[in-house]
Amino acid sequence: MSIEATPTKTGHEVIHDYLRTLDSSPGVYRMLDSESRVLYVGKARNLKNRVSNYARQSGHSGRIATMISHTASMMFLTTKTETEALLLEQNLIKQLKPKYNVLLRDDKSFPNILISKDHDFPRIDKHRGAKKKKGTYFGPFASAGAVNQTLNTLQRAFLLRTCSDSDYESRTRPCLQHQIKRCSAPCVGKVPQSEYKQLVKDAERFLSGKSTEMQAQLAEQMQAASADMEFERAAALRDRIKALTQVQTSQGINPRGVTEADVIALHPEGGQACVQVFFIRANQNWGNRDYYPRVSGDEDPSEVMQAFIGQFYSDREPPRMLLVSHGVDDEDLVLEALSDKAGRKVELIVPQRGEKAELVSNAARNARESLGRKMAETATQARLLRGLKDAFNLPAVPQRVEVYDNSHIQGAFAVGAMIVAGPEGFDKNQYRKFNIKGEELTPGDDFGMMKEVLTRRFKRLLKEDPDRELGTWPGLLLIDGGAGQVSAVREIMNDLGVSDVPMVGVAKGVDRDHGKEEFYRTGQPVMALQRNDPVLYFIQRLRDEAHRFAIGTHRAKRSKAIGATPLDDVPGVGATRKRALLQHFGSAKAVGRAALADLKAVDGISDNMAETIYGYFNEKG
Repeated sequence: MSIEATPTKTGHEVIHDYLRTLDSSPGVYRMLDSESRVLYVGKARNLKNRVSNYARQSGHSGRIATMISHTASMMFLTTKTETEALLLEQNLIKQLKPKYNVLLRDDKSFPNILISKDHDFPRIDKHRGAKKKKGTYFGPFASAGAVNQTLNTLQRAFLLRTCSDSDYESRTRPCLQHQIKRCSAPCVGKVPQSEYKQLVKDAERFLSGKSTEMQAQLAEQMQAASADMEFERAAALRDRIKALTQVQTSQGINPRGVTEADVIALHPEGGQACVQVFFIRANQNWGNRDYYPRVSGDEDPSEVMQAFIGQFYSDREPPRMLLVSHGVDDEDLVLEALSDKAGRKVELIVPQRGEKAELVSNAARNARESLGRKMAETATQARLLRGLKDAFNLPAVPQRVEVYDNSHIQGAFAVGAMIVAGPEGFDKNQYRKFNIKGEELTPGDDFGMMKEVLTRRFKRLLKEDPDRELGTWPGLLLIDGGAGQVSAVREIMNDLGVSDVPMVGVAKGVDRDHGKEEFYRTGQPVMALQRNDPVLYFIQRLRDEAHRFAIGTHRAKRSKAIGATPLDDVPGVGATRKRALLQHFGSAKAVGRAALADLKAVDGISDNMAETIYGYFNEKG
């Protein structure tokens, strides 16, 4: 339900006018400014009571008072329950990113360890994203590094394969992983299936928290093997016990009395905030991650904690227990929403003593130290951005610097890359990659590729943010190249009607040496910076990051193309059918030449699928 306010009214007056149209239903409200931009999203158990609070002339914090003064209209959506309102509120906050809401800015998914169950010899691997593959998932882990560290040690302990199914099927001799004692080489029959299944079972037990019991059993087996003078087997068991111990040691704090919990600690300071989240699973610490939600500084800690928890678990399954440094507003409502999402009871505890309190205290200390480092880095970054303004006589301190680079091999697998830096350093959520599509381009035409990238980038900007109000327009473009590149880019920008975005070309300079870079600007003489100038080092870091990102994108594209087969494009042929066809015929080319009767003879290929495959290659041929 949306109601237009009288244009001349603002603030308390306009909010008061809505009270006549509202009842006591639960729901979500949005406050909008005179240009219909969403200022704030909130939920209410009783919409009329909540809006009447905003209609009062006094008693508001500075943030809320400012928000009210800018409010020109409101929108309302009623729900059946307040729990529904809470869930809708968090979804709208993440989608609309209102200026006056606490906002969780980093919302990446967490990696898990996956033990697959679609193969006779399951693999152990890192997995991120939707849990669609058949297998057992263990997680979440705080970072890819935490997963990799655990995987490396688990390989030494359980000797499970990590290779892809296609690599597994094509091996004729053990790989390097077997030689360094990290894989039992099931691909060439070095381990019976029954023994491998036991290794898989042991790995699952360990990741489920039954490590002490398993280590005791392994110790008994080692002693028995030694007594039977099976010294090679005893040595292998000894190595497994050592590897298991290393996993436990590397995970830091491993609480005895907390089986499954997320430890969440908040530290606000100086108008900023840091939230540390530690992941406890199977009585083991699986790492931590810090977050810096957008706050104004005058929110109550319980408000920040509630907003963080609501947004953090909006697309994640919550654990059985949350150990938090501060209570939350509407705790009963938050717990009801979390329990509904998990399909089981979820507890929220602010511990005061004992092991749980120590875990929260440790997380709080990390939050305080992380925020201190972040504030120092932000101050340094602000000085560097001011340095860019002074060095290149920019009209304002750039809050968003975009750096562009291309990567290709003689024109093949060409990609463009854009990285972004701002007051808080590199903003990797804003990085973009561009597959070069121009078929008329001459291979290796860097000017042509840059033209395509910038044309696509700024056409989209002009469409999505023509008024430059969303913070997505750059205050400075850094282009890898000299006068020619800058001239070409300026021509592109003029054609698009964008002539006021500053740009600087960065060329290697004399002897293509770091420290001798030359800088090119439209209509101005070439310039250089002192070798010890911090701004020069900053620009070098920006350019190197753009180059790293471009090279990585190019390599990924090239690897995907090299590993591709014609079977990838056949409708209905996924990984399992592809593997069956390659095992049967030996190559994709042989599949394409196969007769219909031969295709029907392949295990797992139905008559209809065989006809689809046969028809595909016949049409292609």
